Amino acid sequence: MNANAFRPKSDAIFLTGMIALGGSYVLLVMLLIAGDVVFTTPQALWEAFAVREIRYSFWLSIISSTITAILALWVAVPLGYLLSRWHLEQLDAGGTAGRPLRSRLTNAAIAVIDTVIDIPLVLPPLVVGVSLLILFSYPPLSAISDHIVYEVPAVILAQFTVACAFAARTMRTTFDQIPLRQEQVAMTLGASRGQVFWTVLLPQARRGMVAAATLSWARAIGEFGPVLIFAGSISMRTEVLPTTIFLKLEEGNLPAALAVSVCMIAVAMLVLVIVRLVGWRRIV
Repeated sequence: MNANAFRPKSDAIFLTGMIALGGSYVLLVMLLIAGDVVFTTPQALWEAFAVREIRYSFWLSIISSTITAILALWVAVPLGYLLSRWHLEQLDAGGTAGRPLRSRLTNAAIAVIDTVIDIPLVLPPLVVGVSLLILFSYPPLSAISDHIVYEVPAVILAQFTVACAFAARTMRTTFDQIPLRQEQVAMTLGASRGQVFWTVLLPQARRGMVAAATLSWARAIGEFGPVLIFAGSISMRTEVLPTTIFLKLEEGNLPAALAVSVCMIAVAMLVLVIVRLVGWRRIV
């Protein structure tokens, strides 16, 4: 009997199981969004954003997240490049068999830096905020703490501390996917590392840069714990949308909290749509 006769049935069972498992999460996310939208009325949205404090927190969230994304990308691109190229050059040189001591030291340094980058991702958000608060209580940062802590710069720094880790991880993966041989060929033709970076690597890393900026922006606008601890929730000064939701829930004002939540969902979806429909086409 032909074994291929059994394939359609087995494939159907396999695909049905995969769709059921993967689709369950997609359905959960859609239900969460639908629940918020259905519960919130246009009147509740209007009343929430008629409040001056909420409008301020909205614009502070948008502006601070944009600044954070720019700063995160500014740092993540060179950091991702260094981590990726150190690693790939060790592999290309034959690893520890090629240059034993130097390779081991380099690999150890990469492992340490990789671990440090991951720390903000695994730490509880409140711990990140407390750590920032403690950091600015010691010299020399204590000299400028009055201008940073519980001020707008604290919002950006708290967002940046976590968001930059996502951007750096994305950029390293992006550079890892670009063959090292292209750089080596360009350098044999007389190009410097800087010229190779700007003319060979960076044009090919544009997709990763868009992804890194989007991830860091989305993470920044939803950052709550570090912002609450390090910047506080001072009305008309450091209050952002996540802290607004928290405060409204503490007041028992569920309609206002849901209205702000729906606004955050709408802004996040708008950014994702713009990236996919506009930004993505420009870089392909």
